[in-house]
Amino acid sequence: MTLKFPSIEVPILLKISILFGIIILSNPNKIAAQELNCSVQVIAPQIANVETSVFESLEDGIREFMNGRRWTNDNFSFDELIECTMQITISEAIGNTRFSGSIQIQSNRPVYNSDYNTPVLFVLDGDLEFEWVDGTSILFNPGQHRDNLSSILAYYSYMIIGMDYDSFGLESGSEFFLKAQTIVANAQNAGGKGWKASQGKQNRYWLVENYLSQTFRPLRACMYKYHRQGFDILHDNLEMARLNIADAIIEMRSTNRIRPGSYNLQVFFLAKNDEIIKLFAPSSEAERVRLLPVLKQMDPGNISKYDDALM
Repeated sequence: MTLKFPSIEVPILLKISILFGIIILSNPNKIAAQELNCSVQVIAPQIANVETSVFESLEDGIREFMNGRRWTNDNFSFDELIECTMQITISEAIGNTRFSGSIQIQSNRPVYNSDYNTPVLFVLDGDLEFEWVDGTSILFNPGQHRDNLSSILAYYSYMIIGMDYDSFGLESGSEFFLKAQTIVANAQNAGGKGWKASQGKQNRYWLVENYLSQTFRPLRACMYKYHRQGFDILHDNLEMARLNIADAIIEMRSTNRIRPGSYNLQVFFLAKNDEIIKLFAPSSEAERVRLLPVLKQMDPGNISKYDDALM
């Protein structure tokens, strides 16, 4: 399957005004909406001691929490909502109130002058533990850690928004990464997995800590250049878009030299590897020869895929 970029105007240009301060008149008939359009699925394929209705209720509660809350001070129209998905897999249930499992989060971003959505964030978090009583609302207080479920959901809401903003403006997501970092700080003494630096290098602590560090600025620059100077101009100038995307990826080598195999680079390539292959497979040999060794160095888990497609 190849990428297609038909000449179709997508009504999302107002997002530029949010990120760059450009004043654009919007349709007065549009209704301001929350920021996320999150599709939620809760599955429990191995749980037999809990009624299915409990997980259905949990799914509804998470969907309402993600989509019904204002996460920023910016006004979004319906066309500007950030498309994302959340799949929660329950692998263990202690009674009807204590659960553990994993959570998979993916977000997408529209490409200008196209009907194509490019993946921005793809995370699989295996440190999901929480208590929840059927029928209760999920509440969140930014100033404290109320419970693990609300903190995890709020954390990933801010990460989704921060990544989306970074793709439209250079380091524009910092405000939301800082909010996610505050959630991490508030959870330090709560006892749940995934919040502490000492609990491994691939968890919620390190994901946001790295994004805010000087070492990972090339990755954040790549998020901007890859999307705004790459995919958003594909329709108008394919060769320039490819060149800018390749440059942005190659510039991340400085991060990889300092932190080889880092969680954040893994997250980037988990979302982008298939897309990069589809974009560069039909490119010139010179372009592929330039990019291939860099991809193999930074994303060794996909070496065979890159070799098969780009050699």
